[in-house]
Amino acid sequence: MSRTADGHGWLARLPALVEQLRERWQLRLAAPFHGGSCSWAAPAELPDGIRVVLKLTWPHPEGAALRLWGGRGAVRALAQDAAAFALLLERVEPGVELGCATHLPAEERLLAAAEVLCELWVADPAAGTASGMGRVADTAAHWADVAERQAARSWPPALDAGLFRLAARLLRELPRSARREVVVHGDFNPGNLLSARRSPWLAIDAKPMTGDPAFDPWPLLEQVDAPFAHEDPHRVLRHRTALPAEALGEDTDRIRAWSVARHVEYALWSVDEDENLDNSITLLRQARILADWPVSSTAAGPRYGRAEPGPGRRPGPLRTRRPLRIGPAPASPW
Repeated sequence: MSRTADGHGWLARLPALVEQLRERWQLRLAAPFHGGSCSWAAPAELPDGIRVVLKLTWPHPEGAALRLWGGRGAVRALAQDAAAFALLLERVEPGVELGCATHLPAEERLLAAAEVLCELWVADPAAGTASGMGRVADTAAHWADVAERQAARSWPPALDAGLFRLAARLLRELPRSARREVVVHGDFNPGNLLSARRSPWLAIDAKPMTGDPAFDPWPLLEQVDAPFAHEDPHRVLRHRTALPAEALGEDTDRIRAWSVARHVEYALWSVDEDENLDNSITLLRQARILADWPVSSTAAGPRYGRAEPGPGRRPGPLRTRRPLRIGPAPASPW
């Protein structure tokens, strides 16, 4: 936040704004939570002892989404100051993050999270757009522009730049071929799902948009139990992608395609922001696993196609692969 003039100004105004809201809502504030990159949040109590959270955010439409969800699948907003982008939220307790619930198998956590998505996706996307939410298609188009620029640059052979071209194509085609639109959470990772008393799990910290529901699952799939660290990540990812796809009634290949595009998206920025390319090379190797995993049965010709090798890379030996598809199609067995 402090890297830009606007962000620096917001941070400078923050203490006074917190004090104004503390007085208005008669809050007893505790020390703020740590870890927010574009928001400030702290536990608090109301005069009657009800435990709440005060949250102030850099301008974005989280409050609008919480109004639409009305506590269904997500934390409930008790009060809002729309002009200040301030939220008075129910305190979600016990508040254990889904990612920390390691006593539960990864598959059980994925299915529990899918139940939350089912609730969030009921909200009317037209109402979301009317309330000022952006569109997945617009965000994807911006990412596609960046991916095309990165693909046009010269990179060392170890960096699989062919995936930039594949990601650009997916980011343009996937929004156009979506069968329906919903209000997506936008940052559905296991750290943003907390154990609760009124519901097993509730979502927090949404970055809502309207668009293809298959956009949402990848941060969850990626961050539950580190799938790339397994001995056979192809098998683990196939299985874990199919689980929520079936539970959500979504096409497995669409979720997989968005997963490829979103994982490559991380590398669009890391290639310029990191001190060296090591992290970006790792990210693209992981994206290659998603884009190019082998299967045992013969598959029809690809509709997404195989990612092009980057400069200096030679195509590997031909194997039977699960083709990436675009557009509505019945799910097939892995």
